[in-house]
Amino acid sequence: MPSVYDVKPKFQALLRPAVGALARAGVTANQVTIAAVVLSFAAGAVLVAKAGHPRWLFLLPAVLLVRMALNAIDGMLAREHNQKSARGAVLNELGDVFSDAALYAPLALWPGFSPVFVVAIVFLASATEMTGVVAIQIGAARRYDGPLGKSDRALLFGVLGLLLGLGVPAGRWLTVVQGLAIVLLLQTVWNRAKNALKEARP
Repeated sequence: MPSVYDVKPKFQALLRPAVGALARAGVTANQVTIAAVVLSFAAGAVLVAKAGHPRWLFLLPAVLLVRMALNAIDGMLAREHNQKSARGAVLNELGDVFSDAALYAPLALWPGFSPVFVVAIVFLASATEMTGVVAIQIGAARRYDGPLGKSDRALLFGVLGLLLGLGVPAGRWLTVVQGLAIVLLLQTVWNRAKNALKEARP
């Protein structure tokens, strides 16, 4: 299924010169991973403190874009600059899950968002990443199938933050979008599990 993840190689190509400079400066992949987590928690804390003030939702697209860049950078540092490690793999997977939760869970406090739907989205987002990792355990490759993987979620919530920050009134459309996100997350879990099992078969 099509996914924002499909454009990752082009995004990485744009970042490659900066990654090389960071590697020469002694910056490590794990440091970049931790920076992304700290940024997400800091932004989440602001979203909790400023709940109900629409302009602060501009934080979502800004932080999500920076986080996507940091996630690409840490992976490139690990793969292309000989920084792969078991600790880095654990940090990377857990960091993504914690960062998603830190950024999206505060939206339960914002007008127009359903607390139940937001909690379900955070839970299912974690489930999609767990399913992707479990694929390795059964002998398949780490799965990144869509339709609502990490990058797709970032795009969705970035657009929502932009629209609401610009003053678009929250209404039934926002509830529909949240419900659709839950359906797409369930489909993502299914796709990752199905394709992992298919790949793992002798």
